Amino acid sequence: MQQIADSFAWPLRRPLSRWLGGIVCVVLLPLLFIPLLGYAVAATRAAEQDRSQGPPPWTLSLGLLSDGFWTALAVIVTLLPFALLLNPLAGALRAPAGNELTAHVAAFFLLALPWGLLALLVLPHATAAFAARGRPGDLFNFVASLRKVGDDFATWNVAVGAIVTAWAIGLACVGVLCVGIVPGIFYAILVSAHAAAALEGPRPRLPAG
Repeated sequence: MQQIADSFAWPLRRPLSRWLGGIVCVVLLPLLFIPLLGYAVAATRAAEQDRSQGPPPWTLSLGLLSDGFWTALAVIVTLLPFALLLNPLAGALRAPAGNELTAHVAAFFLLALPWGLLALLVLPHATAAFAARGRPGDLFNFVASLRKVGDDFATWNVAVGAIVTAWAIGLACVGVLCVGIVPGIFYAILVSAHAAAALEGPRPRLPAG
């Protein structure tokens, strides 16, 4: 489908040197996840304004850090219920003489699927709305995101198809052509940003400054 092909080509429409900031953020993810998420919002906003152009340049600013903070908080909100279930589920899975680590790993993967489904239902629309209007409340209006999925299921389905495939490819880059998982993850973030932008539709380019 053309929309998916465009999303996969979009990260490559600018010099790969523009990836440097993102690759550094992925390498130092525990420390730099907020600027990384802020750039993901900036990339979504750029794709909403002009889908023919590639990813925007890296500009470390208070706005980028603010966008990253609010997006990180939204992700945490979706994760929290499943995180609270991790230990109880692991305890239920562990036999009296079973291995606690094995039980926690099994519980993690059992909870990862429903969390992933929830994230795909609410975060793409929420991120696209936040990128378009800059209102943090849009990130947490999960009811509105679910309503938008129902209103235009076909567009959401195509966008999610691109996002899931990009992440599968990105994670598979561990041993593919010696590319490595780090640029693979950043590529998946850029594809996801472009795919999410389609959910909000084209927006007028904001004035510079």
